[in-house]
Amino acid sequence: MPDCPEYSLLELASVREGDSVGTTLANSVAYAQRAERLGFKRFWLAEHHNMEGISSSATSLLVGHIAGQTETIRVGSGGVMLPNHPPLVIAEQFGTLESLYPGRIDLGLGRAPGTDPVTARALRRDGLGAEQFPEEIARLQSLLGPLQPGQPIKAIPGADTNVPIWLLGSSLYSAQLAAVRGLPYAFAGHFAPRLYREALRVYRDSFQPSEQLQTPYSMLALPAVPADSMAEARYLATTSYQRILALFRGQPLWMKPPVHSMEGLWNAGEQASVKDFLGLQLLGDAASLREQLEQILSTVEIDELMFTVDIYDPGKRRHALDILNQTRTS
Repeated sequence: MPDCPEYSLLELASVREGDSVGTTLANSVAYAQRAERLGFKRFWLAEHHNMEGISSSATSLLVGHIAGQTETIRVGSGGVMLPNHPPLVIAEQFGTLESLYPGRIDLGLGRAPGTDPVTARALRRDGLGAEQFPEEIARLQSLLGPLQPGQPIKAIPGADTNVPIWLLGSSLYSAQLAAVRGLPYAFAGHFAPRLYREALRVYRDSFQPSEQLQTPYSMLALPAVPADSMAEARYLATTSYQRILALFRGQPLWMKPPVHSMEGLWNAGEQASVKDFLGLQLLGDAASLREQLEQILSTVEIDELMFTVDIYDPGKRRHALDILNQTRTS
């Protein structure tokens, strides 16, 4: 693949039906370790709350856990939902992580709550929300930057760690904000595929250099189901179909085993909605994935791909990384 981007992973720590959170996180560690051996650049963990079946709620704790069980791969948040947290707390947490694992920590930020409105209020009771996102990014940058004379509020640890900040999003707003602030930008194509071309174009066209970043750097997140054959990939993909269907129905998001047919599990409208949600899903063996990736990369300029891999069997999920890796080395 010409000019192949870097490869990275996004982890939701999805709990298999009947498994414990402890087992889930042990599988996440083994998954990250396989990615590290294969040369993947980053392993990011999402933030979701009040969702049965998703165990990535205490994001900074999981970042530290994965970083402590790996040696070289960058580990970070994909992302911290900033409206849920005081910037000082995030600066202290990620400043501590950077102090423990120097040069390996990323701080990806989102402006959505990552949950429903009732839970969002339970997380942060002062009424602050996404409308203050730009100001809170600036506050966080200040807390993670060098100490200034007379600075009244200091993140200790955190000050002068300069943890790299990324903006994450699924809209033109976040792309424009990342460009104006001179920050790296990641587009959430794994669940919001429609605007990826426009957002990434706006980001590059509007980018203004900053102390953190002199030239634009963008990432596209994609859902992927790598397998040894297209037939197996179609079978394994039914796990992700069932999970997204449950999301639309407001049901628990336990990861369910694949099925040979979705017939009878969804109606035509639900099928269309799930497929639209996963509109950028990559499916198949290495050759098929490579062809699909080439089609996407021919329409957009990006520096890095971040994959979400929803596969029920932990061993097959780790093997999927071997197959993904073949798309850039074969």
